[in-house]
This record gives sequence, structure tokens and C-alpha cells, in this order.
Amino acid sequence: MDVTTLYSIGELSRRTGLSVRTIRFYSDSGVVAPTTRSPAGYRLYDLDALLRLELLCTLRELGMNLATIQRVLDRELSVTEVAAAHADAIDVQIRVLQLRQSVLRAVARRGANPEETKLMHRLTQLSGEERRRLIDDFVEGTFGSVDADPAAVSMVRAATPDLPEDPSSEQVTAWVELAELVGDEDFRARMRRTARCQAAGRRLGIENGAGEELMEFTRQKVAEAMESDIDPLSDRAAPLIDDLVHRFAEVFGRTPDTEFRDWMAQQFEEAHDPRVDQYWQLVWIVNGWKVVPNLIPVYPWLTQALRHARAA
Repeated sequence: MDVTTLYSIGELSRRTGLSVRTIRFYSDSGVVAPTTRSPAGYRLYDLDALLRLELLCTLRELGMNLATIQRVLDRELSVTEVAAAHADAIDVQIRVLQLRQSVLRAVARRGANPEETKLMHRLTQLSGEERRRLIDDFVEGTFGSVDADPAAVSMVRAATPDLPEDPSSEQVTAWVELAELVGDEDFRARMRRTARCQAAGRRLGIENGAGEELMEFTRQKVAEAMESDIDPLSDRAAPLIDDLVHRFAEVFGRTPDTEFRDWMAQQFEEAHDPRVDQYWQLVWIVNGWKVVPNLIPVYPWLTQALRHARAA
């Protein structure tokens, strides 16, 4: 064999950038065996060994383990096969890291304590099948009775929340809130009460009694307050609520007192319970649906303002 085609460990080190110790390890492992030895017993490597070593470096930088690389070098596996499998594995790792990133950002945003952090991590670690089962249990537990309204059940199932594989921190937070909400028995009772009206699109009794003109005026004024970011529990909301209470009291022939305010709140709450509307808002966020401001119901704001005025 022509010695000019052979390389010492030191020469391989200079060509590949690997340390002599690392090359010796690969050599002892049989991954890149020496081609021959010098008269003094030093290891020598030919061009094929150099190419094997360079490929080994490339595959190691891509994250492949030594056992897999050995099979590639021995031609038991093709580089194409290994690359495809490794790319799939990296995709999984990326999704896991993205999910962890989203959880951490959600924790930072919420200022969550250790217990909340663990809960968020546990809930987001559920598989897609486990998340669907969680929602299925909610639907069955809420509408499982024989007299359940099919339209209400269909409406809820059609909007099943589905956390994407690479959720944003906002979606993670929404999913955790949603998971906690659907397990609440009080919320399930509220959902049973309101979903039937929402699914049927029926008008409320107070809407029929007030008439279209007053109802349109109410929706317009409350929508304007919401667009102006007026808190329903603030003093800024009080003049609007006082005006609406007097208008409704005149139409219904009632006294605009605390009892009437309470009656109004109960009437508007029938189809738009605040917690039920919160559920739909969370579903929109988790599913990545665009929230259209004009479609956000105004009654939850009105109900909160009425109850606050009554309490005050």
C-alpha cells in the first residue's frame, strides 16, 4: 500500500477538527477502524476511513446516536432512511419544546403559583385523544339525559375545542381555563339552561315585551360602552344603566327599583350567562378562530352592570 494515501490520527484530527482522543475512541469502537499500522505500531487510515469519519461528524452534528451511525457506515441503513426517521423525531422534539415554551410564557403572563404551573403542564401534556375525551365527558355529563335538546348538543359538539400541536401561550392559558371550567358542576348546570335557547335562536320574553325599537337601542348603547372599554362595574356605566332601567320600566309598567333591576338581570341572563359566554370565548381562542367583536353578545355586560347597580 502506498503510504502517501495513509493518514495518521494527527492528520485526521487536523482534517476533521476532531480531537485525537475522540478519533481514537471511534477507532477502538470499530466505527472507523484503522486501515493498517506503521512499523512502529501507530494507526494509519486510508481515504475511505477519512470519508467515513467526515460522514460520522456530520451525522453526529445532526444528533444521531453512534449505534445508528455504525449501521449507516456499514450500509445496513441508508442515509435517506436514517435522515427521514431522524427528521420525524426532531419534529416531535420541536413540538414538545414549543409546548413547553407556550406553557412558560403563559405562566409568566398569569403569574401562576407552583400548583397552577403543574396543573397547566399536566393539562397541556394530555394527548389529542385524552383532550377529546375530556370534552366528551363534559358533553355527556351536561346533556346526557334523555330529554337533552339535540340542537344544543350538536351546537356544542360542532365547536369542540382542539388545542393545536404548536399552541400560543394565549391558547395554552385558554385551554387550561377551559379544562377547569368544564369540570365545574355549577357551570354545567348553567350550560344546560342557556344552550337550548342559544341553539334554537329563540327570543327572550323581555325582548318580545320590550319591542324591537327598545332592544335595538339597548344593543347599540351597550355595544358602544363595550367598544369604549367601559367596565360594567364602574361608575361610568351607571348613567347608561339608569337610563335603560327607566326605559324598560316605562314599557313594562313597572317601578324602576331594585326589584325591577333584579328581574331585568335574570331575564337577560337566561340566554347569555357570563360563564357560558366565557366558555365560547375560550373555545374561539383555543381553536384559533377569529373573534369578531360585533358578534360578542352584549347581554353579559348588561347583566353584570344591572346586578352591580342593584348591589350598590
